[in-house]
Amino acid sequence: MPRSTPDVPPPTPRGPLSRLLRRMAPPSPTAGRVSAQALLYGLGTGSYITTNAVFFTKVVGLSAAAVGLGLTIAGIGAFAAAVPLGRVADRVGPKTMWAAASLAEAACFLAYPAARGFPAFLVIVIALGLSNASGSAGYGAYVLNLYTDKERVAGLAYNRSALNAGFTVGAGLGGLALATGSETAIWMLPLFVGVVMLINSVVIFRLPKAVSPVQDPTRSEGRERRKRGGALTDRPFLALSVLGGVLSTNQVILFVVVPLWLVEDTNAPRVLLAALVATNTLMTVALQTMTARGTDTLSGAIRATYRSAACFAASCVIIMFTDGSVEWLTIALVWLAHIVLTGAELFQAAAGWGFTALLSDPARRGEYQGVNQVGHTIGTVWAPAAYTYLALNWHMAGWLTIAAIVVLAAVVTPFVARAAERSLGTALAGTASSAVPPAVLDRSA
Repeated sequence: MPRSTPDVPPPTPRGPLSRLLRRMAPPSPTAGRVSAQALLYGLGTGSYITTNAVFFTKVVGLSAAAVGLGLTIAGIGAFAAAVPLGRVADRVGPKTMWAAASLAEAACFLAYPAARGFPAFLVIVIALGLSNASGSAGYGAYVLNLYTDKERVAGLAYNRSALNAGFTVGAGLGGLALATGSETAIWMLPLFVGVVMLINSVVIFRLPKAVSPVQDPTRSEGRERRKRGGALTDRPFLALSVLGGVLSTNQVILFVVVPLWLVEDTNAPRVLLAALVATNTLMTVALQTMTARGTDTLSGAIRATYRSAACFAASCVIIMFTDGSVEWLTIALVWLAHIVLTGAELFQAAAGWGFTALLSDPARRGEYQGVNQVGHTIGTVWAPAAYTYLALNWHMAGWLTIAAIVVLAAVVTPFVARAAERSLGTALAGTASSAVPPAVLDRSA
């Protein structure tokens, strides 16, 4: 009688390619499904951002000043509505809010070609800004509820990598439309984005159901007090969001100040800008998951904040030495600074996920997402003008001042984060003195 042999799994493939494929695989099937949506959304938003201003100036015929004014008004509207829209997300359900926002975005893009004059343009961009704020609140609350504690940070990091990959492809499509010089191609692009957003809303509806945390009746007193005043009364959390905004001004350096610095104060070739953007994109896609490790605890998020600030400050010091340097040295230093600054971006994004997951009320995550948006805007809105002035007018002293601003924000962050921890602990416990350890604050997802 032949012997029965136990089933032995085939050996795991080894080698550089198999290791690369394992690293590219999503951390969980759930993260894979959400990241497919992120890839699709990035495709649409990348195409839109590349050609948005050009569409309204070349096709609709508005002046650049009118486009800037309209976008500013839309931004103010989205800022003011962020917290109320977050409350709506908590009431109707984060996924429902997210999917409805994607449908609204699709309607806005499909209406682009019908825009005639400034009033129609203003209505479209305000509606688009409100839809985007609604979608951000719904998405943020949904993924925090969906992912388990162990997979949350890794899942969010993988989502961001997918979003950046899709954004890169979309920006390439938008760039091709502009390169053709065809007004028809530019006119068609919003219709393409609208169709992508329609598909995106269907994909969102089909994502797994996320169970909202169940409120403990024995801990309702503190929550009720905060409910009457709104999440904006959680001042430590709002302050932490503002500090996160300051630390995220690495994006202003990457995409506003460095390009202007290269053009105005160095002899580097202009084509270097394209290489810098490509480097940033590749690093974001490849390294975000790795840099997010360990930020699922409060101490880990604080460490990531320190690393982000260190990278930010180091990049400022490197860039300031390009003023008056020879061309080859300028290219090398700017590239090195850009790599280091991208590290600041990656660590700051990971720290932000940790803080938001641990320090927002699990039963009111939509509203806390709105507060986070408000704080982030306050922390960043001043930076383009301030950083540009400091770098281009003060030169070395200006770069050192920028570095000092970021380091100061990082130094203050741990104290504010601990205060936010105590504030949430008091609200959850319904007492004036109880504090809940970080691991307890976010058991429900």
